[in-house]
Amino acid sequence: MSIGNSPEDERPFEDDRQEDRLSVGHALKQARIAAGLTVDDVSNATRVRIAIVHAIEADDFAPCGGDVYARGHIRTLAKAVHLDPAPLLDQFAADHGGGRPAPTPAAPLFEAERIRPERRGPNWTAAMVAAIVAVVGFVGFTAFKGGDDGGTTQVADGTTPATSKSPTPKSDKTTKDPKPTPTPTDSAIAAAPQDKVTVQVSAADGKSWILAKDHNGRTLFDGLLTQGDTKTFQDSDKINLVLGDAGAIQLYVNGKKIDDDWQPGAVERLTYTKGDPQVG
Repeated sequence: MSIGNSPEDERPFEDDRQEDRLSVGHALKQARIAAGLTVDDVSNATRVRIAIVHAIEADDFAPCGGDVYARGHIRTLAKAVHLDPAPLLDQFAADHGGGRPAPTPAAPLFEAERIRPERRGPNWTAAMVAAIVAVVGFVGFTAFKGGDDGGTTQVADGTTPATSKSPTPKSDKTTKDPKPTPTPTDSAIAAAPQDKVTVQVSAADGKSWILAKDHNGRTLFDGLLTQGDTKTFQDSDKINLVLGDAGAIQLYVNGKKIDDDWQPGAVERLTYTKGDPQVG
């Protein structure tokens, strides 16, 4: 007969508190490894910064800038590694108190969603407007000068030419200023020719960070739109957009309203071309 503990008492202690499920970050990391992807691969595919991918896989959601953006990143990363995002979002809500996350101040949201810094390209919209003004001015000046040869003066704004009965002194023509040409407004730019793609972004239901690029990858705008703000972008081929809070945005593409049902806080990456409205 043995003295002391029974064989059952000699079994290793089992920790009943062991987690029954993986954490959100651990699940994303395991799925990425199983898919044969590196952190760089996921970052390039989703445009989520490498530092944020590492932080999320370590279950550190502070660099995301708030629960709204953390949920958006979880959804984006899950799709990239072929996971269903719904269970991960439910688990995140349970781990962080559930319910709708509290609003995050504008400045942290702006910094958290900023894509890798890029050198700003030239303002092509302003250059195009300046070119239009220069062409209209040149045409008006040419028409005005042409009146010396034919005895008539053609007015630049399209009124009926008046026959000149007597030569006008040269000094009068040099002091007369041509009629100023108004600068095109956003509405005029939105009605651009069919050989271009025009995208108008309006913060109709709140504020949202916006990134817009042309077909060469040059940045047209990178900033925060507050409620009521509107920006118009135009390119010869396509416009690439990132919407920080798509639920707050109203889009018009080539003059037509886009009626996608985006949810508040959803991060959307979109491409529009001359053949839209339909996502490119």
